[in-house]
Amino acid sequence: MSDQPTPLSAPITRRTALRAGLVLGGALAVTAPTAAATPARRSPLLRSGGKSVAIFGGGMAGLSAAHELAERGYDITVYEPAFLGGKARSMDVPGTASPGRANLPGEHGFRFFPGCYQHVPDTMSRIPFPGNPNGVRDNLVRVEGTVAGFQGLPPIFAPVELGGLSQLTPELVQNSIIGALGFIPDLPPHELAFFAKQMVVWFTSSTERRFGQWEYVTWEQIMQAEGKSPAYRKYLVNALTRITVAAKPQTSSARTIGTIGEALVLAASGTIPQFSGGVDRILNRPTNVAWIDPWVEHLRGLGVRFVMGQGLAALQMAGGRIASATVSGRSGATAVTADHYLCAMPVDRAVDLLDDAIIDADPRLGGMRNLVTDWMVGIQYYLRRPTEIPEGHIAALGSPWALTALRQAPMWVGDFPATYGDGSVLECLSVDISDWDTPGILFGRTAKECTADEIAIETWAQLKAWLNTGTDWLRDEDIHSWHLDPGITWSGGAIHNETPLLVNTVGSYDNRPDAHCAIPNLYFGGDHVRNHIDLATMEGANESGRAAANAILDAADDPSPRAQIFPLVSLPAFAAAKAIDADRFRAGLPHLLDG
Repeated sequence: MSDQPTPLSAPITRRTALRAGLVLGGALAVTAPTAAATPARRSPLLRSGGKSVAIFGGGMAGLSAAHELAERGYDITVYEPAFLGGKARSMDVPGTASPGRANLPGEHGFRFFPGCYQHVPDTMSRIPFPGNPNGVRDNLVRVEGTVAGFQGLPPIFAPVELGGLSQLTPELVQNSIIGALGFIPDLPPHELAFFAKQMVVWFTSSTERRFGQWEYVTWEQIMQAEGKSPAYRKYLVNALTRITVAAKPQTSSARTIGTIGEALVLAASGTIPQFSGGVDRILNRPTNVAWIDPWVEHLRGLGVRFVMGQGLAALQMAGGRIASATVSGRSGATAVTADHYLCAMPVDRAVDLLDDAIIDADPRLGGMRNLVTDWMVGIQYYLRRPTEIPEGHIAALGSPWALTALRQAPMWVGDFPATYGDGSVLECLSVDISDWDTPGILFGRTAKECTADEIAIETWAQLKAWLNTGTDWLRDEDIHSWHLDPGITWSGGAIHNETPLLVNTVGSYDNRPDAHCAIPNLYFGGDHVRNHIDLATMEGANESGRAAANAILDAADDPSPRAQIFPLVSLPAFAAAKAIDADRFRAGLPHLLDG
C-alpha cells in the first residue's frame, strides 16, 4: 500500500492542514454545549442586552428559536410572509372536500424522521398533544423497510435496520453494509466490498481529515466511481445519494454525504441509545395536524406573537449594530425595532439582505452568496384503490428523477376516505422528485422543462416502470387526481421554485455562517447555518434555531440554562483508528485504507 495520496484525493499540504485547523475550530464551536453548560461571560462590547427578539421566518429554525427563548421568558415576535412551518408544513388541496370531510392532504414532500435526529424529537416531546404522554413525539411511527424498485426488474422489500448487532467495529460496519446492499442487481461483489471499505475509511477518518480533506473532495471521488461498473455508479454512488439528500455526488462534499451516511448506519445498527425509535420514522397524520399546528398553539400560549403576511425586506445599521428592520407585505412596509434580530430565512432569501454595510461589518457573511441550492419537491397521487405496495418508503433506484415515495393512508390514524376528499380516495401516494435536471423516460425532458401536467404524467410513468414489473401496484385507472407542491410555478414560460434546498458542494462549509456573527445583535438560523447533521434538513434547521437562541442568551448575559445541542455520536471503538489517522493527516499522509 502506498503512502502517497491517490489521484482522486485532495492533496494534503501544510496549507491544507492549516486550513483544516481553522475550519475545525469553527466546527468544534458548535459541538459541545448542552443544557447544563455554564454560559460564558462576554466582553461588554459584544453584549446586546434586553429580551425583545424579532424573528424573521416562521419555518423550522424560527419556530425552534422562538420555542427555546419563550421558555426562558423572552419577548418574541415572529414575522412570516407565507406559511408557518416552512418546508416542513403540510397543506390542504383547496376545493377537494365534500360535506363532513376535510380537503385532501398535500405536502411539500413527505416527512422523514431518521433515527439519528435528536433535536427535532426533543422539541416534539415538549409540544403537548391530546392523549400523548410524550407530546407530538408520540405521533412518530416506526417504518420497518423500504421497497427498492429497479427498471424492468421485480421490486424488492429490504429491511431498513441491521439486525443482530450488539456492537460496532470497523469490520462489522463493512460486513453489515455488504449484507444490507447485497440485493442490488448486476453489482460485482468486489465493488460492493470496495464501497463498504470506503465507508470504513470514512468511519475511521479523523475530524482533521474530514474537514481538511474530505470537505474538498466530492462523494463520487471518495467512492472512486470512475472505471467502476454501471451498477456501482448508478446505484451505490448516485442513487443512494440522490434519494437520501437530493444531492449530486459529482459536486457534493464527501464530508457532507459521509456524515449522514455514517449517522444512518449507526441508527440502523440499533446499538446507539441516542438513536432510538428505529432508523426510519414518519408522522401518523398530516404534518400540520400532527406537529406544526400544535406547536404554533403552544408557542402562542408561551406568549409568542405571529405577524403573518410580513417578510423581512431590509436591515438598517447604526453604530455597528442593527438599529431597525423593515418588513413588508400586502399592507405595505413597517419598521421593526428589537434588542435582537434573528434572520431565520432560507439562504436564497437571506443573501438579498446582505448589503455593503452588513458585509463591511462582517466580511465572512459574504460567503453566503456562494452557497448553492437545488430542488427537491413533492407531488401526491390520490388513488381510488389502495396499492399493495408494502408499507414503508419506496425508492425507485436509478430513476431519472430520483423518485422516492410513501403510502400515507395505511400508516395514518383514522379512516382516510371518511376523513378526506369526496370519499372515493382510498390512498395517497406521496412522491418526492429529487432530480429536476435529468431527462425523463416519457417526454425526454427534465422536470424543469415540463409543464405541471407533464411532471405528473412523467413521474407516474417512472414509478410504473420501476415498480410494476411482476406487479400491478400502480394502475392508471386508479388515479383520482394529483397535487404538485404549489411552490412550483410558471411565469412567462419559465419555471420557478419558491422553496429550493441548500446543497453542500465541495468546500461550501467555509461559506456557511455561524448562528452569531460579528454584528452583536444579528443572528442567523436555517439549515445553511453550520450544524452537526450538515444537511438541508429539519434537524439542521432546528439545531441552528437552538444555537441562535443560545447566542442571544450569551449576548444578554442571561444565566438561564442553554438550549441543548446534541453532537453526533462518535463510537469509542473507532477512537484509536481516528487518532492514528489524525497523526497521518498532520504528517501529510493519506488514510491507511485510502489506496
